[in-house]
Amino acid sequence: MPYADPYAVLGLSRAASAFDIKKAYFTAVRLHPPETDPAGFQRIRTAYDSLRTPEARAATDRSLIQPPPPFSAPRHLPPLDLSVHAEDCWLDARRETDLERTDFRADFRPIPDLSEDAI
Repeated sequence: MPYADPYAVLGLSRAASAFDIKKAYFTAVRLHPPETDPAGFQRIRTAYDSLRTPEARAATDRSLIQPPPPFSAPRHLPPLDLSVHAEDCWLDARRETDLERTDFRADFRPIPDLSEDAI
C-alpha cells in the first residue's frame, strides 16, 4: 500500500535525527507487531526503509517537496516612510567620501627622477 509521507507514518517531523527515526520505528513496531498487524508493520517498515540511510532519506525528501502555497498580498499594507532620517544622511556621506579608506597608494604619482643623469 503506497503512502504519502513516511515522516507522518512514524509520527516525526522533517527535522528528526537518525536516532529519533530509529526510536520512532521501534516504538511503532511495538505498537504494531508483525504477528498481529502485518499490514501496519509493512507500512512502518517501508517508511523506516525510506528514511534509514542518509541517501534514502535524501531521495525521500526530494520526492516529498511540495510547491509553496500561492501568494496572497497582505490586506493592509503599512504606509511608506518617506521622511529623511539622520542615519540616512550619515550613510550617504560615508558612501560619498573616502574617510574609511586605508590604502591611498593609488592617489600618488611616482616621484620623477630629477638627478642630472636622468636629464
